[in-house]
Amino acid sequence: MARAQGARAQMALAFETTYGTPPASGFTRMPFASTSLGAEQPLLNSELLGYGRDPLAPIKDAVTADGDVLVPLDAEAFGFWLKAAFGPPTTTGAEAPYSHEFQSGSWTLPSMSIETGMPEVPRYAMYSGCVLDQITWQMQRSGLLTATARLVAQGETVGATTSAGTPAALELKRFGHFNGSITRNGSALGNVVSADITYANNLDRIETIRADGRIDGADPSIATLTGSIEVRFADSTLVTQAINGEPCEFEFAYALPSSESFTFTVHAVYLPRPRIEISGPQGVQATFDWQAARDSTVGRMCTATLVNDVETY
Repeated sequence: MARAQGARAQMALAFETTYGTPPASGFTRMPFASTSLGAEQPLLNSELLGYGRDPLAPIKDAVTADGDVLVPLDAEAFGFWLKAAFGPPTTTGAEAPYSHEFQSGSWTLPSMSIETGMPEVPRYAMYSGCVLDQITWQMQRSGLLTATARLVAQGETVGATTSAGTPAALELKRFGHFNGSITRNGSALGNVVSADITYANNLDRIETIRADGRIDGADPSIATLTGSIEVRFADSTLVTQAINGEPCEFEFAYALPSSESFTFTVHAVYLPRPRIEISGPQGVQATFDWQAARDSTVGRMCTATLVNDVETY
C-alpha cells in the first residue's frame, strides 16, 4: 500500500463564479511549500446524567474549514494570491510585460476553489468557498522568500480522483531577498535589518444554521495593514517622524534581471515612538511596529503592482 508523501502533493486553484461552487474547469497548478488547509468537525461530550459512570456517545459539532498556505513570492503565481487579497487588478500593456495593479479597499473579494491532492492514497480534497483572510511575508538579508496566506473556506469534499482536470502550469520565476529593496518617500531606506508586512481582510464568518454545518460566507470587514521594521540606529529620521505623528510612504519592492517585478506601496505609514535600548557593546537597533491607514490623496491604503508575462488574472 502506497503511503502519502508531501513531495508528491499537488495544489490546483481556480476562482469561483458562485460562492462555494467549484468551477468545472480553469484550474491552475500552484507552487507551495506547505499547507494546513483542512476541515475539522469536533465532537461534543455528552452532558447527560443517569446512565452510569460511562459516558454516552458524543455529538458532532459544526464543521470548520480553514488553514494556511505557504507560497513563494514569484512573478506569476503570486498574482492569484494578490487577486484573492484585493480583488481583480487593473491590467495595462498591449503585450508582455503586463502590469497588474491591485488596490486595497474593495468591498467584495473573490472566492476560490483549491484542491490538494495526494495521488498515492489516492486522496483529492476540494476546498470550496476559500476567501483570503490574511497574507504576510518578511524581508530580510538571506533565506527563502515566502508568504503565508491564511484562508477561510466553506467546506471540504474528498474524492479518489481529481476534480481539477489538468491544471494549467505557470512558469516559476521566484523573487529572492537579494532582489528586494525598501524606500521611504521615494528615497532608499538604509540600515534596515528586517521588515514584516501583514495585510488582513478581517473576515466575518457568516455562521448560520445549516444542515451541513457549513458557513454561509466570509465577508470582509475593516482591513488592516501592519508590520514592523527593524533598523540599525544611525539617525533620527524615523524617530522624529514618530514623535511628530506624521505619515510617510513605504515601498517594498522586488525586481528580477528579466524585467519581472513586484512592488508593494503603503501610502500612509504611521510609526510609534520606539524604546531605544543599549543592550551591550554591539550596534544599537530599534524596532518600529508601524500601522497603515487610508491616504486621503491617493484614496486607498496600499497598492500592489505585479509586472510579468501573464495577460490577465
